[in-house]
Amino acid sequence: MFATCRYCLTRDARSLIAFRSKSMRLGPLFLHYLLLGPVSCFHFHNYRNSVNFSSSRSAGSSDSMETWIPLDANQATEARKDLDVWPLDEYNANLLNEVHPREYSNPEPYEVYDLIAVGAGAGGLVTSRQAARRGGKTAMISEMLAGGDCLNVGCVPSKALIRSARAIQQVKQAQKMGVVIPGPIEVDFPAIMRRMRQLRAKIAPVDGHASGVKAGSHVFQGRGRFTGPDTVEVNGITLKFRKAVVATGGRPTVPNIPGLKEAPYTTNEILFNLETLPPRMVILGAGVIALEMAQTFAMFGSKVTVIQRSGRLFESKGGDKEAAELLQSILEEDGVTFLSHAKVEKVETLRERGEGADALPLMKISVNLGEETRDLECETLLVATGRVANVENLGLEEANVDYELGKGVTVNDLSQSVSNPNVYAVGDCCAGVPRLTHMSGEMAKQVVQNSLFNDSWKLSDFVVPAVAYTEPEFATVGIAGEDEAAKKKGIKVDVYRAGLEHNDRAILESDNRGFCKIFCEAGTDKILGATIVASRAGEMINEVTLAMKYGIGLRAVGRNIHSYPTTGEAVMGCGVQYINSHWERLD
Repeated sequence: MFATCRYCLTRDARSLIAFRSKSMRLGPLFLHYLLLGPVSCFHFHNYRNSVNFSSSRSAGSSDSMETWIPLDANQATEARKDLDVWPLDEYNANLLNEVHPREYSNPEPYEVYDLIAVGAGAGGLVTSRQAARRGGKTAMISEMLAGGDCLNVGCVPSKALIRSARAIQQVKQAQKMGVVIPGPIEVDFPAIMRRMRQLRAKIAPVDGHASGVKAGSHVFQGRGRFTGPDTVEVNGITLKFRKAVVATGGRPTVPNIPGLKEAPYTTNEILFNLETLPPRMVILGAGVIALEMAQTFAMFGSKVTVIQRSGRLFESKGGDKEAAELLQSILEEDGVTFLSHAKVEKVETLRERGEGADALPLMKISVNLGEETRDLECETLLVATGRVANVENLGLEEANVDYELGKGVTVNDLSQSVSNPNVYAVGDCCAGVPRLTHMSGEMAKQVVQNSLFNDSWKLSDFVVPAVAYTEPEFATVGIAGEDEAAKKKGIKVDVYRAGLEHNDRAILESDNRGFCKIFCEAGTDKILGATIVASRAGEMINEVTLAMKYGIGLRAVGRNIHSYPTTGEAVMGCGVQYINSHWERLD
């Protein structure tokens, strides 16, 4: 009976429990539904939505509200227009029911909150929930989608697509492993995107409003705006706080290029709504998002061109030259074209984006390459040229919180506003910190400890790794190259390098292009940073990060026994090099 009812199949578990627990209140109609099955399903759901299942919880509730319904035309328009989410299939409906319930009931506020987080990404989630678990009266204000960029348009969906791209790569290489794949490889792009939406919805409850309430925090849905040094307003309700955290995140930078802002360009904020594989993709920028999506969509079958202003990857950040050249060559093998020393002169819209799944736009990009100007046509123009802080229209002036447009809230070493000691900032909306999800989460823990427990955890003590999830991965921590050390830091370093060409595990995996480089203060084993290019570089970099955090020298890393065979032995290999260079000798 239930198998033919799409609505019943696609409700999340929490709604299903609420549905069953209230079934007795429906009386004869519920019995009629059970007896007659889906014939009366439409009438039953209409009745369910008309009944006021009010909740007595004071911390906000979505149980009594109309849910997002898959394939509902009006709701699909609402989700696309207001939240930039489409298609409204069962998975996106489940996502929205968790992170932006329809007609959500805000809680009755406390007289005073110990801590209020304005924003619902990693920073807002961690601060409000951890403080609540530690006994505080807390609230989180969520304007758009709880979980922020990471869950909805960043880490989570991108890694799902990257996994599918890696599967394609593995199938292509299967014959080398003795596995015969009969016939050509076919890529089902709609299925790839459905898988991504399914997995994102599966992860969503952790970030959803119900989880925040369960943790003990109030969750308000709406736009939060400071109205004074100790007050925030949301949906006409004034909330008073002892401490507050600005956790409003950031957004993609859109360069001032003639015709670009009028064009149907794409950023990471809508890229993961694609339903049709674009035949051609042009990417502005060559940072992490650009490289990850360039390789991924090339593996899917798109013709991808990356436009970068510099001469090589990571040049502007002083990144390792060997890593840059190796990664670019591998991406080129996978079908990505790079245009370096390039400047986009204008963007022309040849066809606007339509409403249907297959209605891709068409644009023409004019690129100045110095000696020539080249015109590129594409169906998807991905703008990935950096990020700016979300600090406008938050009432920061009324709260006496200093900030700089684009860069973010100005904070001290405690992540505390330099102008209002009762307000803190974390994550992408904070000036001068790495714009990474794990940085935001760690700053959130710091803020809870400092603001509520009078501690003094310092930003300057953080050691923050970063990873580009290309294949192979590119991971860094601290000083990531000799150029950065010499030009930006003025520090002399010794370099210890272990290549994967001699790593047994990498050889056996037929995946031995890459290396681990560890940079030490000259003449010592004090680790200042590292660059790793390897299939699991993101896992390997954590060992180096731990060593740096707790002052463990490279000699000790080399003396640490590593399992054999593992790619991680490359980290130990750098330590062994240091030990060997300081051996005592008999002669």
